[in-house]
Order: sequence, then C-alpha cells, then structure tokens
Amino acid sequence: MPIEIAIAEKNPLLQSSLARLFEGDTRFKLAAVCADGREFVAYCEQHPIAIGILGWEMPNLDGKGVLQALKGKPGAPRLIVYTGSPNPDVPRQAMALGAAGFCSKKDQPEVLLDTIVAVAAGRMVFPFIDVATLVADPFAGLTPRERELLGALAGGATNAQIAKELSISLNTVKFHLKNLFDKLGVSNRAQAVARYLKESERG
Repeated sequence: MPIEIAIAEKNPLLQSSLARLFEGDTRFKLAAVCADGREFVAYCEQHPIAIGILGWEMPNLDGKGVLQALKGKPGAPRLIVYTGSPNPDVPRQAMALGAAGFCSKKDQPEVLLDTIVAVAAGRMVFPFIDVATLVADPFAGLTPRERELLGALAGGATNAQIAKELSISLNTVKFHLKNLFDKLGVSNRAQAVARYLKESERG
C-alpha cells in the first residue's frame, strides 16, 4: 500500500513541486495539500493519513502550533517538519513537540522521500545536533507576530491597544502572549519587557 501523505505549505510553487514529486513515485499517495496549519489540522481531524509534511512558518497556525494541536490525538499522522528556517533550534523544538522527523528544504528531494519512508516504518529521523554548540537564545525562537507583540509591550501598549493595532481579537492577543511568556520563561508582561530591554542593551 502506498504511504498516504498530506502537506501543509504556504508557498504555492513548493506545493506544486512536492505534488509532482509524490505523484511521480508509486510509494506515495498525496491525499491533500493545505495552505496553512489550521486547514491542515482540520483535514487531519477528518481524514486518517499516515504522514504529514509541515512547513514551520505558516499563516494562521505555524508548524509549532500544528504539532501542539495534534500531539497525543488518537489517529494523528506522524509529522515531519520540512522547512528552510535558519534557526538551528527548530529541529530540537520539533522533536520536543512530538515530530517524528525533520528535513531541510536545502536537502535534495530524495532526502525528504527517504525521511518519509523511514518515519512511516516507525523510525525517527533528525539531523545530528551538538547541543553543546547551541546558544540558548529564547528570542531566536520567536515568531514575527510574537516579536511585534513584544515590541508593543515594551512601548507600554495594553492588550486592547495591541488588538486594535494588529487587527486581531483580544483572545488572539492573549494566546500569543501566553506563547511569548512560555518561550521567554517569564510569567507576566513586566518580566517580558525586562528581558526584552536587557536583550536590547546587549545587542
């Protein structure tokens, strides 16, 4: 039986390239191509598939959000993060959130195919990472939206002002702030601003 796959990728050109790659190989069956993480999660909740290929930086719900949404859910696919992100901490984050594999967009297409086959067979596939060489920089893992929020916090903006400025709901602001506080290892906005100012001084 071919390995059934769904893709979550924001770039239309890469969507087409991946579709051609899988359609030309009888080992795989492409079930769906989703433009963002939210659409991908909704698809996976309705359709059982073996493998999900995730971008890391996506609209509506990024790769981290997808991993969090599907972690531990019965019938969820095994997930492979496929990204061109230069952040060297992404593979570690992906593994911690339950991903089964990681592949860089800089690798040859055959590497992705081999990764899918290995993950479908029950193995985990990640690049070697010498954790001793990684700098523990929580700011490196912030999304562009989280950086916007952090800058707004440092400027003294309230949640309501941030929501209005970014054209998002108050609940969305609170959601992003919770993720931001978790990443920075703080529990409130005052501590987050203090870390931001300290980092700015170092930079």
